[in-house]
Amino acid sequence: MATLDRNGDPIVCRALLPPTKPISRLPGKRAAAYNSRTFQAEVDAAMATYLLIHGAWHGGWCWHKVAALLEAQGHKVIAPDLPGHGSDVTPMASVTLEKYADRICEIARAQAEPVILAGHSMGGIAITQAAENCPKQIRALVYVCAFLPRNGDALMTWASQDAESMVNPGTTEPMPDGTIRFKPEFAREAFYLNCSEEDAAYAQAHLVEQSPAPFQALVATTAERWGRVPRYYIECERDRAITLKLQREMQKHAPCRQTFRLDTDHSPFLSTSEQLADALLLIGSL
Repeated sequence: MATLDRNGDPIVCRALLPPTKPISRLPGKRAAAYNSRTFQAEVDAAMATYLLIHGAWHGGWCWHKVAALLEAQGHKVIAPDLPGHGSDVTPMASVTLEKYADRICEIARAQAEPVILAGHSMGGIAITQAAENCPKQIRALVYVCAFLPRNGDALMTWASQDAESMVNPGTTEPMPDGTIRFKPEFAREAFYLNCSEEDAAYAQAHLVEQSPAPFQALVATTAERWGRVPRYYIECERDRAITLKLQREMQKHAPCRQTFRLDTDHSPFLSTSEQLADALLLIGSL
């Protein structure tokens, strides 16, 4: 079945171009954009290890649909819980950006080949610091509607500029232990607007409280390490957590090799999992 846009029309698919040229939407069906035999030959020739990093309040569970699609193509997929998230029992008081980066690098170093490291939302700051700390273990960086910091930036450097974001003091709540809770009554609209009711309910039931320390930590990167890892950006047009305007502004200051665009919300791993997997597969074949 073809993927339809918001007007009910089939999404038109073309090869994606570098960010200095016009950008096209990515398809729901690979065959609509690429010769299927050519695409499959490219994928077969480039089996990859994908390391998928979740964002704030989430855990590795959010990638389960995309992981299954990538694994079905023969790739290895790892979607861990960062410290303090999911089933990880690290005390929230000790959760930092460096601990996020250390966990990512520990996993990357244990692999037989450099990984394609994808980060969603807040995961963008984590994969950026990890790429600086262990660049030889990372084949490519993929920012999935994610924060894309420069050297010396914090997540809040950019989040504070996103006046239309639904992640704000009105939708979050500071807890007595110093963590931040995302108010459940706003989660559907902020994160899961285009997701099925079943997926949205599943995701909301798995959200955890978030340490604020990674939001405030300054990323430290260099051109010789993080700057030399190829990076790609996947935009989400209907994102209400990191608006499209901010996604594009961050890319102006830290340009990526290619930009992909999905007509969906802040959770493409649930709402448009096939399209997101297609983008990751294409990056893996480059």
